[in-house]
Amino acid sequence: MMDPDLSVPVVQLMKGVVYRDTHERAWRDLLTLQARVRDYVAVMGLTVVVDEAEGYAFLRSKPDDGEGETPRLIPRRALSFHVSLLLALLRKKLAEFDAHNADSRLMLTREQIVETVRLFLPETSNETRLVDQIDGHIGKAVELGFLRRVKSQDGLFEVRRILKAFVDGQWLAEFDARLADYAGELSR
Repeated sequence: MMDPDLSVPVVQLMKGVVYRDTHERAWRDLLTLQARVRDYVAVMGLTVVVDEAEGYAFLRSKPDDGEGETPRLIPRRALSFHVSLLLALLRKKLAEFDAHNADSRLMLTREQIVETVRLFLPETSNETRLVDQIDGHIGKAVELGFLRRVKSQDGLFEVRRILKAFVDGQWLAEFDARLADYAGELSR
């Protein structure tokens, strides 16, 4: 076994989320060198979020201290209404899945995702265009790392557990109220 190397987890974290099952060496070195990694990225105004139970870690900008504008290394990303809706629905599915299953991986087909989102969108006469738009939203969720395409099966996606860190339990508890807001937004 190789000695842990600080650069491996730091570089992988700078690239994006570190997953236990995908980035085995970076994950192992991160857990071994966690205090040193935290100190290293703190100099850049970042903090490391590690969820050992779920098997992921990522960098987050430290909150602004109020003394002035701290430069942000990690930009905030504004999500479109439809991508936000998709992520909220996926998070709700993940919560339901966790409540009823011992398995740790939620797998959904493209068709299941399309049907879930379609319920919250206005009726349209152009079904093909609607599905294409939802495919675009799915693509954005993949790009952001909240969904992962399963390589061995076309049209199958894994809902990544990191979604829980961004769409938290409190936000999910307010989901019904948010859906009412979304419905009002759609009717405009």
